[in-house]
Amino acid sequence: MEKETQELTLGIVFVVIVASLIYLAPLPESPTNTINLGSSHSAEATVPQNGVGVVLPAVWGDLGTRLVETGAIDEAKFSALYKNHGQFTDEYRKLLVGNNNGKLTVNEENSGYLLNLLWALGLANKNPILEDKTEMMNPSYGGAGNFASTGGWTVAKGNAMNHYGKHALIELTPEQQQLVDSVSRGIFRPCCGNSAHFPDCNHGMAMLGLLELMASQGVGEKEMYKTALAVNSYWFPDTYQTIEAYMKSRGVQWKDVSPKEILGANYSGNAGYARIMSLVQKSPASGGGGCGVESESRAPRQRSECGI
Repeated sequence: MEKETQELTLGIVFVVIVASLIYLAPLPESPTNTINLGSSHSAEATVPQNGVGVVLPAVWGDLGTRLVETGAIDEAKFSALYKNHGQFTDEYRKLLVGNNNGKLTVNEENSGYLLNLLWALGLANKNPILEDKTEMMNPSYGGAGNFASTGGWTVAKGNAMNHYGKHALIELTPEQQQLVDSVSRGIFRPCCGNSAHFPDCNHGMAMLGLLELMASQGVGEKEMYKTALAVNSYWFPDTYQTIEAYMKSRGVQWKDVSPKEILGANYSGNAGYARIMSLVQKSPASGGGGCGVESESRAPRQRSECGI
């Protein structure tokens, strides 16, 4: 046991050291050095509000039902999370056990629910990104079951690892798989600093599931990045409001940004975002999003973090 603990510690230290060597292109200074992001700042550009949502180029279909049938989602446990708070709406029920043939719409109210559904999809769907010789299976981390995205999934039937990459829910062509592999490497998240190709937390696993879903339905790279930015903006609203303010200070409106650039490590990775934050003065009422952005390391999220 002591030897395994030492190996895990060395593995995490190795990731942190490697992270310090990754090149991040220098960001130009803001003309005023800092941007004041006060409480009056509007999120309309990054996240539509007042019930207005963003239609995603993906149909959910009966994936909820199939996730329940495989046991990747325990229907009773999952629905109880929302019923206990009076939040299990008809929309939520249909997505979980129905056959919703329309395109998914994400908004302020359902973004967390979709996060959990997509988390289950990314975790359970059989895909090479979850298999041997990828980051998740690196033996230095003590096994794929030690991450927040796996150990934190507590609403499956049985152990979450009994479903990890086990179910052929979405089958991709070689070209579609290559697209998912490529795009997932370019989408970062400020809570962990890893790309969706290393889905060690709930947001990363959910993003992987969304990418697989879009690829299977013929969505191209450009639209994937655009959709991923919209979804990330709901999952980390304060993060992208801050980045929006920074871009606006440089004369770039949010509608004109490159989603691929914004989702890259220089903006959406936690080290890159920390540098953006250093140029932005946030009001005390404005906080971080998701799992937090306190650390600049790319150390994997452990199972106690970002769980259900």
